[in-house]
Amino acid sequence: MQSYILGVDIGTGSTKAVAVDFNGEAFDVTQHYYPVKSPKPGYSEQDPALILDAFINCINDMVKKTGKAPHAISLSSAMHSVIPVDSNGKALADMITWADARSEDIAEKLRNSDQGPEIYKTSGTPIHAMTPLCKLIWLRENETTLFNNADKFIGIKEYIWYNLFGVFEIDYANAAATGLFDIINLKWNPEACSLAGITTEKLSVPVNTTYKRSGLSNTVSEKLNLPSETIFVIGASDGCCANLGSFVNTPDTASLTIGTSGAVRITSPQPVYDFGAMIFNYLLNEKTFVCGGAINNGGIVLNWLIKSFLDKKQAGPADYEAVFEKINSVTAGSEGLIFLPYLYGERAPLWDTKSCGVYFNIKQQHTQAHFLRAGLEGICFALNNVLQTLEQSSSPIRQLNISGGFITSTVWTQILADITGKELAIVQQEDASAIGAVFLAMDALNLPSPKQSVVNGQTENIIPNSGNHQIYNQNFQVFKKLYTDLKETMHWVHKMPF
Repeated sequence: MQSYILGVDIGTGSTKAVAVDFNGEAFDVTQHYYPVKSPKPGYSEQDPALILDAFINCINDMVKKTGKAPHAISLSSAMHSVIPVDSNGKALADMITWADARSEDIAEKLRNSDQGPEIYKTSGTPIHAMTPLCKLIWLRENETTLFNNADKFIGIKEYIWYNLFGVFEIDYANAAATGLFDIINLKWNPEACSLAGITTEKLSVPVNTTYKRSGLSNTVSEKLNLPSETIFVIGASDGCCANLGSFVNTPDTASLTIGTSGAVRITSPQPVYDFGAMIFNYLLNEKTFVCGGAINNGGIVLNWLIKSFLDKKQAGPADYEAVFEKINSVTAGSEGLIFLPYLYGERAPLWDTKSCGVYFNIKQQHTQAHFLRAGLEGICFALNNVLQTLEQSSSPIRQLNISGGFITSTVWTQILADITGKELAIVQQEDASAIGAVFLAMDALNLPSPKQSVVNGQTENIIPNSGNHQIYNQNFQVFKKLYTDLKETMHWVHKMPF
């Protein structure tokens, strides 16, 4: 059996492990799922112990499938989570996920304060309810006992890292996503920590994304079915890893991912600031920034469409095929039907947790298939909004390297190409975030990093249809104006006790 590196992506809905050989080619994958809890409207929580179990199961699965332990394991993870823990790393409450909106009023107040622009510039992180900065302020004000009893506030990767090695450490990429980090000086920002009501001792020690450890305890070694000397590389956030795994390394190329949510990102040697749209600036390493914007409403909206229009409680492969077949029966633009996909509020470039979903221009000719297609087009319009905002603050983008579960749908990828007017390239068939984590491990271990030419034989390109692009340009202008026109009403309705 060939030697391999295991890239493990710790996501919102599942943890996925991808085995990659030293040439950068993925050859096996395993995945374990876990639920999200919403005990109150706007809340989004998970049990970190279930995520740890999924992580352990993924490693055990891969060791069993391949018949040998990996040469190294490298981690990617979702950003913005908060877990209050005691001095032994035990969770004192469920993890608050990125999607949690309970601190929306705190975020809005901070964003509009005199401190807002400076906090954004120093941290590179949008001021929003997703950020640990705003979550900690909420906990301090609303869960005082829990807040005071916590020895540290950590994210999900830190929780897993502590369970591996018994130390509190955080990679630069995830630190940069907290709103508490100084992305230029690579240290915790005292002003942001003061706003949160904590000292830096309440946070993990920041380290570079190629930082590595070995020396598992006997107990952990047996639980993972790994030798104690197995090397673990701390890795980066899922977005930063996705850029690396998608070979986004030129100014005219961006990565676009759609999973539960979605994002558009470029790689830059310096931050790209836009306080209005709050472009994020996260760290791939100490010299490289990943800049862009994320939307809340990606694949999660497609699941809602299937559930609501096809009356399916749990979508399976046949349901996805059926919905794409229906969508493909309708022409580009859905005969003027337009959908704002803000079912879960929205992040970039609106940063409006009080926004909502809207179907507009409903006519008698519109059928179920029109509503489904307009729904998918709405997701792509939201991503195009981020893309155009990013181009205005940086430079023109020629190609989008795409990743995520949506790449298996020729209907979805063609709609995205037609709406953006960009050529799409599927560079990695497997999970780009896990692949990016592997590439960081190769760097950490002084192994030659694979070049894009290695996987060019697997690359598939999608070319936009110019006629469809013209139709979509017209609809896109309506899409943007709709939000502007309806924003005040959305906020008014948001306060109603439904």
